[in-house]
Amino acid sequence: MGYAFQMAWIRIIDEPDATGELAELYGGMEDPQYGRVDTILRIHSLHPGGLRTHHDIYREVMTGTSTLRKVEREMIALVVSRINDCHY
Repeated sequence: MGYAFQMAWIRIIDEPDATGELAELYGGMEDPQYGRVDTILRIHSLHPGGLRTHHDIYREVMTGTSTLRKVEREMIALVVSRINDCHY
């Protein structure tokens, strides 16, 4: 038996359409490898304060200590997401 997953639709303001505080925040959040802001951050685009807080928490979790390399932290996040049955 298969299941059908339906992702939630969230309105996002993309980088070229961002103005003011959002454009400023996006400027400091671009992924240097891809030249864009990750979708997981852009979902907060309608609430710049929430975006800033999410980014601050993410940055702290991914770089806060030197005991794990970033790739190891990302692997842990992937495993936890899989265990929690997250589909993003």
